Amino acid sequence: MQELAGPAVNKVVSAAAGAEKVSAERIIHHLLAGLPELLGAAVVEVESGQALASYTTSREFNLSKVVGFNAEVVRQQGRALAALQLGPEEQLEEILITLHSQLHLLRLLPDGRRFLYVAVDCRDTNLGIAREVMRTCEG
Repeated sequence: MQELAGPAVNKVVSAAAGAEKVSAERIIHHLLAGLPELLGAAVVEVESGQALASYTTSREFNLSKVVGFNAEVVRQQGRALAALQLGPEEQLEEILITLHSQLHLLRLLPDGRRFLYVAVDCRDTNLGIAREVMRTCEG
């Protein structure tokens, strides 16, 4: 029935189980505390592109599709950086996608297996604040 109605809005939805679920949901709740105006957020496995936990404010904002494509962006950027042979101290931390009215941020979590995806409206959220809130998410 949920499929017909679209994604749940204003609710943290989890696809993970056990400790992974607890960790992913804690990250999303931390984001909501720091960025209550966000449009959407997800904790995503880099390899599979699957959202472990997500939150959106709009049924039209299809996070399941978006995070899969963004996982591919993270994987490709990782390959591009590896081709540069910069050394082990240079690791991908964040990718920023700027649109006319939105910012989309992708930040690798410390384990390197997951990333945090956040979409915000430029009129509601300051980029510096969004980045700082994301930096404080450990998972």
